[in-house]
Amino acid sequence: MATIYKVSELAGVSLATVSRVINQSGNVTPKTRDKVLAAIAELGYRPNSMAQSLASKRSNSVGVLIPELYGPFFGIMLSNVESELHKAGKRTIVTAGHSDEAAEKDCIEFLLGSTCDALILHVQAVSDDYLIEISEGPVPVVLLNRHVPQLADRCISLDNEHGGYIATRSLLERGHEKLAYISGPSWKVDSFKRLTGHRRALEEFGLDFDERLAFEGDFEEASGRAGINHLLKQKLQFTGLVCANDEMAAGAMQGARAHGLSIPGDLSVVGFDDVAFTRYLNPQLSSINCRIEEMGQMAARAVLKHAYNEQDLVIQNSFKPHVMLRASIGSR
Repeated sequence: MATIYKVSELAGVSLATVSRVINQSGNVTPKTRDKVLAAIAELGYRPNSMAQSLASKRSNSVGVLIPELYGPFFGIMLSNVESELHKAGKRTIVTAGHSDEAAEKDCIEFLLGSTCDALILHVQAVSDDYLIEISEGPVPVVLLNRHVPQLADRCISLDNEHGGYIATRSLLERGHEKLAYISGPSWKVDSFKRLTGHRRALEEFGLDFDERLAFEGDFEEASGRAGINHLLKQKLQFTGLVCANDEMAAGAMQGARAHGLSIPGDLSVVGFDDVAFTRYLNPQLSSINCRIEEMGQMAARAVLKHAYNEQDLVIQNSFKPHVMLRASIGSR
């Protein structure tokens, strides 16, 4: 069986030189490259990822840490990370931190111990200082959906505050002045930023944020149902509902219908993330498109640039979300 070692012997060059020819990297003279290619052809050698890794002293694997392994948001993001890396001949090792500080740190240690060439981290519980510290190590780190100023060129982030702002404006601009809000966990940065944007839009329209018309959920569908039940028990009028993600919005819509409300006749609803199922709800859910696919692709390209020296790649580090208006919003 032909191996990279036999190619090296036949061509009379080092394993590192064979690796540079296979990976099309580094300085190799045309004469030496031709010798290596001739040896590969004579032996019928087919490079595989393990051989490339042994010769290049790289694993050609990238560790990816995300909060959860379920749900449409993370599925779409992870799929685009993996696809972009796969096209470049890299493999992914995936683990979940469950938005818990100790679990996130444990996962990062696991990935570092797995000889990954780089890490893509979508983390929510660990501190900026911790991320700065590990970024100073030998393994390149790219942060996804998080912005740390000191690591700005390694961050792929979304302007969540702008997303919360335009979600609320989509209702205010259609005559809704009594709005309720279902947030994600208040300690999560993206949830906090979305609520900040919501409050800014209210302020611009001369409206107060009413704490009685706010409910803190957990980004899951059941908390959307719990949220609408809680809000309706307040016996306060509201004609518009902003939800900090689409899963909670779907739960809130189900709960509202269970109380006899029509959407958008009695209640207009807007979600956040614009995942695929928003188009299949009845009515279709208006939402904030987070450009999840592009963010995943950019995180992968940032790894290729910083860990694999593909310097020609252009990286977009920040993204502005936009509104996708559908039938769940009506005018007053």
